[in-house]
Amino acid sequence: MPQPWQDTSLSAEDRAAALLSSMTLEEKLAQLAGVWPGSEAEEGEDVAPLQHEVSEAVDLDGLLPHGVGQLTRPFGTAPVEPAEGAAALARLQTRIAAGNRFGIPALAHEECLTGFFAWRATVFPTPLAWGASFDPALVGRAAELIGGSLRSAGIHQGLAPVLDVVRDTRWGRTEESIGEDPYLVATIGTAYVRGLESAGIVATLKHFAGYSASRGGRNHAPVSIGPRELADVILPPFELAVRDGGARSVMHSYNDIDGVPSAANPWLLTELLRDTWGFTGTVVGDYFGVSFLELAHRVAATRGGAAGLALAAGVDVELPAVRCFGTPLRDAVRAGEVDEALVDRAALRVLRQKCELGLLDADWSPMPSALAEPADAAGPAGPAGTPGLDLDLDPPGMRAVARELAEESVVLLADDGDVLPLAPDARIAVVGPLADDPAAMLGCYTFPRHVGVEHPELPLGVEVPTLFAALRAELPGARITHAEGCAAPGPAGSAGEPGAATSAGAAALTAESRLAQAARTAADADVCVAVLGDRSGLFGRGTSGEGCDAADLELPGDQGALLDTLVATGTPVVLVLFTGRPYALGRWSRLLAAAVQAFFPGEEGGPAVAGVLSGRVNPSGRLPVSVPYASGGQPWTYAQPPLGLRGDSSSIDPTPLFPFGHGLSYTSFAWERPEADAAEVPTDGETTVRLTVRNTGDRAGTEVVQLYLHDPVARIARPVSRLIGYARVPLRPGESAEVHFTFHADLASYPLRADGTRVVEPGALELRLASSSADSGVRHRVPLTLTGPERTVDHRRRMVCETRVK
Repeated sequence: MPQPWQDTSLSAEDRAAALLSSMTLEEKLAQLAGVWPGSEAEEGEDVAPLQHEVSEAVDLDGLLPHGVGQLTRPFGTAPVEPAEGAAALARLQTRIAAGNRFGIPALAHEECLTGFFAWRATVFPTPLAWGASFDPALVGRAAELIGGSLRSAGIHQGLAPVLDVVRDTRWGRTEESIGEDPYLVATIGTAYVRGLESAGIVATLKHFAGYSASRGGRNHAPVSIGPRELADVILPPFELAVRDGGARSVMHSYNDIDGVPSAANPWLLTELLRDTWGFTGTVVGDYFGVSFLELAHRVAATRGGAAGLALAAGVDVELPAVRCFGTPLRDAVRAGEVDEALVDRAALRVLRQKCELGLLDADWSPMPSALAEPADAAGPAGPAGTPGLDLDLDPPGMRAVARELAEESVVLLADDGDVLPLAPDARIAVVGPLADDPAAMLGCYTFPRHVGVEHPELPLGVEVPTLFAALRAELPGARITHAEGCAAPGPAGSAGEPGAATSAGAAALTAESRLAQAARTAADADVCVAVLGDRSGLFGRGTSGEGCDAADLELPGDQGALLDTLVATGTPVVLVLFTGRPYALGRWSRLLAAAVQAFFPGEEGGPAVAGVLSGRVNPSGRLPVSVPYASGGQPWTYAQPPLGLRGDSSSIDPTPLFPFGHGLSYTSFAWERPEADAAEVPTDGETTVRLTVRNTGDRAGTEVVQLYLHDPVARIARPVSRLIGYARVPLRPGESAEVHFTFHADLASYPLRADGTRVVEPGALELRLASSSADSGVRHRVPLTLTGPERTVDHRRRMVCETRVK
């Protein structure tokens, strides 16, 4: 007969409570921490902050009698054949469940920011590319496939998405973020959450909160923002993902806000997240984040003190390994320094989630579905019940969605109309250190760049065509030549690294001879495609990625000099950027034939960009971050109050070269004058604005219609313009469609008081239908007046502008 906690006729809450009442303190604490098997054996560079300084040997045999809460990165620590990894995870889960008296298995988590973080798994575009797509539906489809892949191999929780709104693009983790606008981040991120959760995977929102607003764009630096900026910019993506996305986990951030570390902030993790927003899932620690309360923030003198602060604030699980929530916390509880009720609170949440995942069911099996189900071409699959054979984590269906997302994310920044699309029989010089390098496509949180670089003896694990190879396949009638021009940017360009250029001749070239060779190659061509950008890495081992912050926004390394050299040849130059952040391009703005931006577009990024250059793909990506004109004059974001824009009181012009939302197409679109249902709307009412968009060109294309709100007068300084809606509108030549935006007055609310209280006040507004955030992008202005009394709104307010394309 099953025990009460195994009885599926009871609620998860009742089952978890029944189990909790039978557990000792040690057994409850065991559920509140992870173990990271194999991490201490990896002798390479850190893949988490201070990994080798803080990590301790795992005594799994000693832990088993009390149980194991979580398993950290069973696939993402070292390369393992997928089927072997799934079988090894199943064996470990069997051992864990058999080792404790309640038969409780661990909850296994894995990174999934660009797909299942495993060797041989599909590498999707990085989140900044999701933002460039302006396509929540497609991002949701990708997340659902990723979730299915994780679940099929025995993973329960995915550490994604990153919902940090970019405030300073010098920050190395810009590539992991979705963009600089809170509405775009909120809607795209929530779609990813829904997709992951629909596959049965616990989505983990990162990093709560303020991480991206660090001083100087430095990783782990303090955050100094006011409560209104926090409420209006940083928090809404998390709020929407919890409320509408159904996220079941939140990860605290490393930073402090005004001196209070997020891991020790009860207002943030309990009062706001749980009491106000109604979050019922688990709060997990960022890797070693609980320890950092002692070691970095120095708000605790001991491990037990750090554990007590985090637990009281609302952290339920210490990751990636037990250091504070084990013996130090036990001793603090027994000494009366920490209330055991706090342990019970966290343990109940963890056990409830394990009930919801089926881990406490009487018929639970450690065998992952990938080893027990037949193959499925649309997703990951494995041979029925036969571990050790191939398990395909990169099937055609997943590659197809990765290709579609990559294609939609490519942004055509500039085009003089004379060179692109490339002629099929042209002489094309493809020049640049990233032109024939698979690493150009891959962000920091991809397996090849995060872990694979420590294993140069192994292949990448998935096919990643370079742009040079993809262009040769795309244009078989063209004469395509190649030259590196300069060394790969940053310290990650060693010849032995997977994906790096390994030509012995290239390695021997001096900087001057490389430039000379590049100039000759370009001069002998009809057009030069200059392929420049970043090489991602970790903690200073790349030019973009976690811990790879930039001092300025100049192109890394010698790439600026290379671009100067290529432009000077007189051959038309098409600049292609594979980056994790925008770079200042002002000095070349009048010298390029065209410019194309791709933000680490994943394994199918080479063919996607080649398709844009050839014209097979009509570009539809839009900038999720502004591209600065000059390296030192960039604004934090486009959404500035009047004093944040260009003015006579400063000699610095922060106006970007290419604004947020900008992107060109190979066809043209006409926007007919919009109509609104009403010019006056109550402060609790709504109106619908209709706009007809027509493709007036000679090829199919997709327009991205953006809706911005302008509030002429408010009681606090407000952004001149901010995004409140958008729609992708695919159209054939001559075809038209009607776009409907339903504007609710709640979308005009703002945090009036320092406690975050939001108001909707009566008065004049302006809705701007635009192709970008810049004034020059505004196509139509729709005046609107809110009438009636001022309203106070809360987390139940309308946060999304309902959009339809008919």
